[in-house]
Amino acid sequence: MRINAGELKGRRLLSPRNDRIRPTNDKVKEAMFSMLLPWMEGDFTVVDLFTGSGNLGIEAISRGAKRVFFSDSSRESLSLARENISLCGVEDRAILLNGDFKSNIKRINEPVDIYLLDPPYADGCILPALQAIEEKGNLRPGGVIVCEHSHKDRLPEEVGSFVAIKDRKYGAIGVTIYQQKAYAASAVENDTAKSREESDV
Repeated sequence: MRINAGELKGRRLLSPRNDRIRPTNDKVKEAMFSMLLPWMEGDFTVVDLFTGSGNLGIEAISRGAKRVFFSDSSRESLSLARENISLCGVEDRAILLNGDFKSNIKRINEPVDIYLLDPPYADGCILPALQAIEEKGNLRPGGVIVCEHSHKDRLPEEVGSFVAIKDRKYGAIGVTIYQQKAYAASAVENDTAKSREESDV
């Protein structure tokens, strides 16, 4: 498990000691962050909502995030994330939140550009998390929510005020990105055009 790009590129992270924590693999992580490039400009804030090892959040810091909230209900996960944050020397840009995801969302009182959601696939947390984010209202206008899930789970096209603008599959893993409907039309058009280009290759 390593950092793919940015100032910490190539840095190896500590891996989980058991299978209760499932880090995003490097291939999917690279694809995910490639899709996020338009939202990673200037100062941007990220929430790694089900942080596990801290893998995604530290990748975001490496790519320029000014602040990342690392959230998890497991003290074991947060301990591992804290070790990896320290290993990379990025404590000044990391805020750790211990508690369930709904409580932690409520504790974040600043605009968020990118939410990263990678919960245990069987827990069914993605839709409740989307609803909690909408209720809190701290996603910056035009910001995005990235959901990693099993390829067998097809997420709805719309959840409250959010609409899916990207939907990709990488083997057994699915990645769906949501944005507020008011900002999503152009993103959906661009994604459709890209999908057509890829199918023509």
